[in-house]
Parts: sequence; structure tokens; C-alpha cells
Amino acid sequence: MTEPEASLVRPLSELTAADIPIAGGKGANLGELVRAGFPVPDGFVVTTDAYDAFVAAAGVDAALEKLATDSDPAAEAAALFAASDLPTDIALQIAAAYAALGEGPVAVRSSATAEDLPGASFAGQQDTYLNIEGTDAVVDAVRRCWASLWNARAIAYRSQVGHEAAAGLSIAVVVQRLVPAEVAGVMFTANPGNGHRDETVITASWGLGESVVGGLVEPDEYTVHGDAVDRRIATKKVMTVRVDGGSEQSEVPSSQADAATLTDAQARELAEIGAGVQDHFGAPQDIEWTLSDGAFQIVQARPITALPEPVGDVPADWPLPRKGSLYFRASIVEQMPDPLTPLFADLVSDAVPFGLRSMLSDVAPDLSTLDMAFPTINGYAYYDYPQSTFLAMLKATPPLMRFILRKGYVMDKWHDQALPAYRAVVNRYADMDASQLSAAELIAGVRELLDAACAYYSIVQMVMPLAGMSEVLWTKLYDSTMRREGDPQASDFLLGFDSAPMRSERALHELAVWCRTQPGLAEQLDAGDDLPASFQERLDVYLAEYGHTVYNLDFINPVPADDPAPVIETLKHTIAGNAADPAERQKASATRRERITRELIARLDPMRRGLVERRLRSAQLWAPVREDALAAMGFAWPVQRRLLREFGARLAASGALDSAEDVFWITAAEADADAAALDRGAALPDHRADVDERRRTWRGRRLATPPQYLPKGGWMTSMERFMPARESDETGPVLHGTGGSGGQVTAPARVLGGTADFASFQPGEVLVASITTPAYTPLFALASGVVTDIGGVLSHGSIVAREYGIPAVLGTGSATKRISTGDVLTVNGATGTVRLDGAPAGDADASVAPSKRRRLVGIALGIAAAAGVVLLIARRRRRR
Repeated sequence: MTEPEASLVRPLSELTAADIPIAGGKGANLGELVRAGFPVPDGFVVTTDAYDAFVAAAGVDAALEKLATDSDPAAEAAALFAASDLPTDIALQIAAAYAALGEGPVAVRSSATAEDLPGASFAGQQDTYLNIEGTDAVVDAVRRCWASLWNARAIAYRSQVGHEAAAGLSIAVVVQRLVPAEVAGVMFTANPGNGHRDETVITASWGLGESVVGGLVEPDEYTVHGDAVDRRIATKKVMTVRVDGGSEQSEVPSSQADAATLTDAQARELAEIGAGVQDHFGAPQDIEWTLSDGAFQIVQARPITALPEPVGDVPADWPLPRKGSLYFRASIVEQMPDPLTPLFADLVSDAVPFGLRSMLSDVAPDLSTLDMAFPTINGYAYYDYPQSTFLAMLKATPPLMRFILRKGYVMDKWHDQALPAYRAVVNRYADMDASQLSAAELIAGVRELLDAACAYYSIVQMVMPLAGMSEVLWTKLYDSTMRREGDPQASDFLLGFDSAPMRSERALHELAVWCRTQPGLAEQLDAGDDLPASFQERLDVYLAEYGHTVYNLDFINPVPADDPAPVIETLKHTIAGNAADPAERQKASATRRERITRELIARLDPMRRGLVERRLRSAQLWAPVREDALAAMGFAWPVQRRLLREFGARLAASGALDSAEDVFWITAAEADADAAALDRGAALPDHRADVDERRRTWRGRRLATPPQYLPKGGWMTSMERFMPARESDETGPVLHGTGGSGGQVTAPARVLGGTADFASFQPGEVLVASITTPAYTPLFALASGVVTDIGGVLSHGSIVAREYGIPAVLGTGSATKRISTGDVLTVNGATGTVRLDGAPAGDADASVAPSKRRRLVGIALGIAAAAGVVLLIARRRRRR
């Protein structure tokens, strides 16, 4: 043998962060800790250069590139590596480094370069060998670690995180003196369950650490928060122990199985070591540790790459802001499914009552001064009506109804007055250069736009009950007196009409048709490349017309106008031919509607014919008007967000926030004070800690399911049937809701938390969301069914699902909590059921089909939120 020419094997103490990926993440990190004085067992690293030299000398490059498609990559890789001798210089350097340790048993651990990718943790994907002793055994263990870069689980994980290419892939091997651990485990210096950075989580079990790292034992768990230690002591059935030439699993002695592996003092000591490691690297760490003869040692340390954002406590109590008030989540609240961000909560708490009073001042001036509010409880929006206000509104219901039912009144109020007035406010601010406005003017503009939107929505609340009542009355008339076996459903007579969502879909489809004529454009869209100006111009035209659609009114959520990514994802599916031509579908629905209408009218006597024509004409008029009215609600949102981004950018530039997007997490009072300070050039307070805490609180609140009404108990329980979502403790395989569109389908679910998830939606999946608004319409062309937490037979989701001919079950109350993406569901729109186990629903579910009474009162609560009109409708229904 000749003397080694290069340093392919290096002592841990010589490694630094600059050696990544030469030494792999683990090796370089341990080297940093050795020099910093942390307790780390002595050792050395066989560098990635050594692996690369071996692969080149053995000539296995081409064979390795093919392993990702092999049926048994681990066996083939092991054979490839075992059949090739290590180059002489590498073997010599390993032997010399092992001898320098004083020989004896060592641990041989893999450290792949892929472990250093941001957002991916390859821990446990490659192999570790414990209690290896002797030069030949160490060399063989190094070779086996190299081969484990190509085992099935490592290949699968790299594919999952988008790192499939063999080029540039390498691996180092860390060899350390084996610690004869009495206890070992893993420590996370931030809580991986809830993301809390001030909690250290320690798992521990008897023996060597492989049983914990490999998931072979249920370990003890210690959560350290300051001086407090929360412990969960498990029954530990197996432990990893040393045997000749390696290690194996052994049964834990009965006296130790239920005994605590660490004292609280030891847990605190270990957490303190972990905090030091975190401080050294400047990021939360995933640390493997051992305990031997009362001393802790660190055998691995790597960054936590998949740490969730901190999550606050999930609310269990729902305290009422004031006694004697009634609280409801209905009407406009249906478009606020999540807890509100602080700035929106403060501004909308004034805007919604402003809108209601504006509407009432015209139709019922005496009610416009009544006490009403729009607070949040645990961050969730509620209408707040003192009982005296509720009774006064009930008393005023008959004259209110006379106004609303006056011929032409609502259409004129909405189309000729409210809509132009709303557009005028939006257009005025849209024409302004936000950068030229003072900070106070920016905030004032957001307030005025939100007030205008809520005033507009108060008029939309007149449209929705008329649309609902017209459909309910038509359905009752048709089903009770005219429908025969085999006849069309009542809703079939309402399909094929034009509306804003349908026009939006047609426009997107037309853009897709044009894209197909442009060579290479589809590939550019898939690759995310810079797109040609001709495409951008057409997309801008589409967004100018339809980019205001909102899925959640809280203005922290982007709309397509300022984040077109969801639109582009839908466009890509349409280009690929995954969505039918909406114009053809709509034309077919209209043709069928006209045919079945002619057939129905032709077989009726003159008296019934006149009644049917009136009822049907009314239902056909109001169904598309309702969709147009709702779609226009979002006009102000692109402009509000532009003003707020400008304001947020000024706050970030002053150091008050980390980024412009953090502006949504300050309160209205803070925004006003900051605006005044900015305009006079004064210093601003630092909001960053408050923003972090508010985000943490919001995440915890989002995991709660808010009650649909408060207080619970007493006569208020009778209000449950009026709510747009069910409240139940269902735990079985069947989820119940309201059947909004008939039919049945069994397909995998896709749970969408908002537009950021639209890109993940695949054709044929069941769309599961808190609520569907016009922003979701493009996905209906791809979906096989729809399930929501909130909504009813007359909600947007029902109406659009019927247009697309897909089953829909709405108002389940807990679909997004109980269903996970990938779950196979059976959605039965006829019975209003969703089977969570994928099995088709049987006749046993038919008994839960929603009654026509529930359909009527479900839609009517929107009026109650505005003026208590629902109670009159409900009373009329009871008298029938």
C-alpha cells in the first residue's frame, strides 16, 4: 500500500460548517460542537469525497442512476458496493483514523448531503450500525452506509421532496466511539407538535438509542418549559443492547418497563444542553443523546427542518361579550369561516352594523338606531343582538316584509342603487396612487371601502331570501302537485342560466383554448417559466374582470387579482382537457330546461299553468341574480389589499414590522396611532413580538369549531335548525348535512383551507372546504363532488354543484375537521350523507335527508341577521 494522497477521512475536531456538504450535515455540526466544548464522543468522518472516489473507481455511476426505478434497490445497491474494493488510500485513512481512536467499539452513522436541503429532513433514511469493532468491520460498515443512500425508503423520500436526481448526490459517514448508554433518545429544542419555541421535548428509553430513533419502542416523553417538566412515562417493552459484532433488540426487564428513564432534574439538565446547541447554531435542533454514568453526550445534531409554526391553545370556553345578548354565526359570517385577524376584526366590527343600519334606515327607520354589534368570540365573528333588539325586530317584521316583497323593490334597490354606489367608492380608490396617500388616508380608505362593502351586502341580504323563497315555493309546488315518478327534479328547471360564476368559467376556458394554440406555452406554465407578454395581457384582462372573487372576507386572504396562482393552476388543468367546455355544458342544460318546461306546461290545465308559470318565472329570475349579487361583493378587496400593502410596507421600513404582510396582525387602534406617527415623522413602536403571539393564538383558535349560536341551552336550542351548519358530536363513519345537489360518488377527498391549496386539487377529487364562494367555481369543473362545513340547499355550493351535475352535501359542521386529504368518501347528495369509509351509503341513511322545512329556515336566517325577517318566514311555514 502507498501513503494516502488526500485527506478523505478527517477528525471531527477539524470539521466546520464550511465543510458541508463535504462532511455531511451531521459530521460538520458535530465538529462545530466538539470545538465549542459540548460533550461529544470522539470520532472521525469519511467525507463525501471518499464516497465519490469509490463510486468513480468502481465504475458504478450508471448503475446507481437506474436504482430509483428498480424493484429492489437496496439489494442491488448492496451487491454493487460489496463487489467493489475500496481504493487503497481510502481504506488506509479509515484504518488510521480508527486506530487513532484507540480502536474499540464504535457507532457508524450515515450523513447524506441531501440532509442539508431546506424544508426536508432525511433523518433515518440511511443506515446506522452500532457496536462495530475491528478495522475490517468498520470499513465494511462504511461501505454499507454508502449503499444505504440507495435503499428504497431513501429513494422514496427523495422523490417525495423533489430531489430525485442522482447527479450531485453523495454521502459522508460519521464514526464515533460508542457510548455504552444506559438511557438514550432524541431531543427537540422546539416542540414539533405545536411549534412552541419555548418548549423542549425529550424522548427517552433504556439502552442504546436505536430503539427510539427507529420507532421500535414507545419512549418516555418529557416536555421542559422553563423549570416545569411535564412527563409521560410509557411502558417500554424493548431496548437496543450490544451483542458481538453489532446490536439487537432485547426485552426490557419488568422492573424497568414502567420506570421513568430520567429524573426531572436530568430532563432540565439535558434541555439546558439543547438550548446551548440551539444558540450555537442559531436554529432549533433535533439532537440524539446518550446518558452513561450520569453524564450526557451528544451523538448527532441537525436543524429541525419541518417545524410547524407555533400553535396557541385551542379554545374550550366561549364567553359572551355581554349578558342578555343573542349571538349567531350566519349571513355574512358564513364567508368568515376562520378566526379573524386583528385588523379586520376591528374594522369589520364597525362596518357590519354600519351596513345593517344603512339598510334599515330606508325600510324601517325606527330600527336603524337599535343596539346591535358584530364582535368576535375567540376570534370568530358573531352577530350580537340584545334580546330587546331582537324583539323589536320581530315586531317590525310585517312592515319589513311588505317592503321586501314589493314588486321591483329589491331588484331596483340592488341593481340600480346599491351596486352602482358600491362601484363608485371602489373606482374612486382604484384610481388613486397609493404611494401618494398619507398613512392616515390609507387607513381611512380601507375603512371607507369596507363600510361600502358591508352596506352593499346588507342589500344583498334582501336578494338572498327572495331567491331562496322563490326556489322553495317552486319546489314545494312542483314536488307536491305535479312531479310524477321519473320526472325531472325541481332544480332541473333552474339550470343553464347565465351568472357571474358561469361567465368567469367561460372566460377562463376561452383563455385555455387560446393557450392551446400557442406552441410551448403549456410547458412554460407547468415549468413556472417567465411567460410571454401576449399571455400576460390576456390574463390581466381576465383578472380585471373576475380577479375580485373572494373565498374568505378577511382581507389577509389574497384574491386572484393580486395572487393569480390558483387561477393559473385551474387554467393548466383546463388546457390539459380535464374540464369540459362550460359553454357547451350550459347550452345543454338550457336546452333541456326549455324542453322539460314546455313538456310540463303542455300537460297542465289553464289554472295550474298560470300558477306554475308565475312560480317558475320567479325562481328562474332570482337564482342567477343571487350569484351575481354575491360575486360583486369582492369588488373592494383588491383595492383594500393594495392600500394595506402600501401601509404595511411603510411600517416594515420603519422597523415596526418584519414585512408588509404583517400589517393584518396589528389592531385598528395601533394602525391609527402608527399612521399618525408616520405622517408626522415620529418613531413607531415595535409590533413584532405582538404579531408573533397573535399569530400563535390565531392558529390555536383555528383548530376550534365555533358554536353556531350562543348562549347554549334554554329556548336558544330551537335556533339550531335555522343555522347554516350542523352542530353534533358525530364520531361514526357517516357525516350528516344538507343534500344540496343530487347524485352519489365515491372518490378521494381534497381538503382545501383556501386558495393557497387550489394548486393541489386534482380532477375527480371531492372538494372539501369550510364554505364555497364564487372563488371556488373553477374547481367545480374538476370536482366529482362537494362537501362543506357551512351552507344549505340554497347556498352557492348547492346551486353551482347542480349546474355541474355533481353531488353536494353542505352544512356538515365538521367536514374539514374529520376528513383528511386522500380519504375515500362516498358523497350522497340525495340523503345528505357522507360516508367516511368510502362504502356507498345504504337505505339506512335515507332517514336523515333534510326536510323542506329545514331547507326553508336554513336560507331564512340570513334575513334574521339583518332584520329578524326569518321568524316571520318560519311562522308562515309552521302555519301551513
